[in-house]
Amino acid sequence: MDTRDLHIFLQLAKSLHFTRTSNACFISPSSLTRLVQRLEVELGAQLFERDNRTVKLTAAGQSFREYAQESLQNWEYFNRKLQNQSANLSGKISVFCSVTASYSFLQKLLDQFRKNYPEVEIQLHTGDTALTVQRILDGQEDIGIAARPDKLPAKLQFKLIGESPLVFIAPATDCPLKSRVQDCLAGNEPLPWPEIPMVLSETGLARSRADSWFRQQNIKPNIYAQVTGNEAIVSMVSLGFGVGVVPALVVENSPKQAKVTILDLAPELEPFSIGICSLRRKLKNPLIRTFWELSGETRPISESD
Repeated sequence: MDTRDLHIFLQLAKSLHFTRTSNACFISPSSLTRLVQRLEVELGAQLFERDNRTVKLTAAGQSFREYAQESLQNWEYFNRKLQNQSANLSGKISVFCSVTASYSFLQKLLDQFRKNYPEVEIQLHTGDTALTVQRILDGQEDIGIAARPDKLPAKLQFKLIGESPLVFIAPATDCPLKSRVQDCLAGNEPLPWPEIPMVLSETGLARSRADSWFRQQNIKPNIYAQVTGNEAIVSMVSLGFGVGVVPALVVENSPKQAKVTILDLAPELEPFSIGICSLRRKLKNPLIRTFWELSGETRPISESD
């Protein structure tokens, strides 16, 4: 197999669509099918499960995707080195994080990295922070910024770069829910949780810690909505739809900050340890290792910066 085969395989592994991949790679559908078949014969394993409607990576396909990504990165670096350009790192790094992390943690880091290594292309992808660790484990990204999971997978390396309390937030704009919450807190009364609509993450560490908090208090929460992304929770709470649970860092960097208020409730939720993560084996790559080492100098951006 050659690097072109690896590039085409990765495009197909990303799109999971033969026609779109053949168009994107300027290869006929029949040639693409033969390429996949040839790879499967060489590897002695099926890479894709496919029928008339769907295409899915097999377990072997997922492992080969990791190999292909690492091989192409190493080949690009080695090729540069042979061209006597080893002093200037070049290539691509894929980074995944939430929108909040992109400007609270990454801004200074990316500014400095680009200044030091202008030939390196940063491919920044944003989304729900709950997806970060899995995307790293699946080999879809080189670097991720996420809260440290309670159980860190053995093949994942994690470096702490900041912390953030996990907090309850309520609407600050005039609405029946705001009045209800304020009246209880002003009178030192417990919130009537069965009557308080909750807006929570569908999955992830924030959701598991919120669920744990409610269990410890012997409370069955009144879940109004389960959404993807902390930013969406802040928006819904600001509109008066319910009380939410998010990292304080998200509130501090949200354009809706003035429209929500952080509730002083006891006991406090367990805080987030936020860090940069990558597969241990990928840190052998000079590009990723350099980015990793530089990340130790970063910290969250506050309003005073």
